Amino acid sequence: METAVETAASRPLALKLERLQRSFPVALGFRRKPVLLGIDLELDRGASLGLVGPNGSGKSTLLRILAGVDRATDGRALVLGGSPLAREVRARLAYLPEDSPFPGELSAVAVMDLLGALHGLPRKVVRERARDLLGRVGLAAQERIPLRKYSRGMLRRFGLAQVFLTEPELVLLDEPTAGLDAAGFGVLEDLLAGARARGATIVLASHLLSDVHEHCDRLALLLDGRLAGVGTPDELLGTDGRTVFEVEGLDGDLAPLERWIADHGGKLLGSHRAGRTLLELYRAHAAEQERPG
Repeated sequence: METAVETAASRPLALKLERLQRSFPVALGFRRKPVLLGIDLELDRGASLGLVGPNGSGKSTLLRILAGVDRATDGRALVLGGSPLAREVRARLAYLPEDSPFPGELSAVAVMDLLGALHGLPRKVVRERARDLLGRVGLAAQERIPLRKYSRGMLRRFGLAQVFLTEPELVLLDEPTAGLDAAGFGVLEDLLAGARARGATIVLASHLLSDVHEHCDRLALLLDGRLAGVGTPDELLGTDGRTVFEVEGLDGDLAPLERWIADHGGKLLGSHRAGRTLLELYRAHAAEQERPG
């Protein structure tokens, strides 16, 4: 049975999952399909966790359970010290599903007003935060247009804006960059940075390594509904026996460097021009456009 609050002696955990299981009925309910198989996981408050794994590994199901949208079949889930099904816990978190859940006939402002009212926020506070967030995601000029007229990228940027309206303690994001347009990558980075600065916990599900490398300090690998590993990105994604050096300002003949590597028992597998992330690319182009003349 799930407890409502943490004990005073417990660590300040954002998540504590014990033997968590979820299965769905199939074949007219005569059989059940297991999706999560005994997940044990702890996450400190203020941490950033990336859920990684192939499609069908259980990432979205786990997020729905954490958000209180779905129920576990067995096991226990504590979120911010209580049950994710408890109203007082759900009021302290925000969830972005992979697909937009909002009625297309509503405008961005109307959705923000509705969400603010459901959380009991004063209307003035909601309007101030909505104006700020919609401006930051580049939708200030479209704030009263029905969502059905938004492009997929605009819908995704609005989804990110509404997640942060209530300044949640726990942010749950399912494939946040899926369908996100170029302008949205910088928006996501800025919003997550702000959330981390105020101590929020972030759980982000993605199948893109760039997402988890840039935004998460810990990873949880799900394979076929089981937790296959937990650690830092370097611990889970690093390769033993290989080291990558990134050097700036080194031009000319690299033969002496190659000989030094060989003399020390190493082998140069290759060299190439250093790349940059998509976010760095977008920001470089934005800065170029802002230059006078």
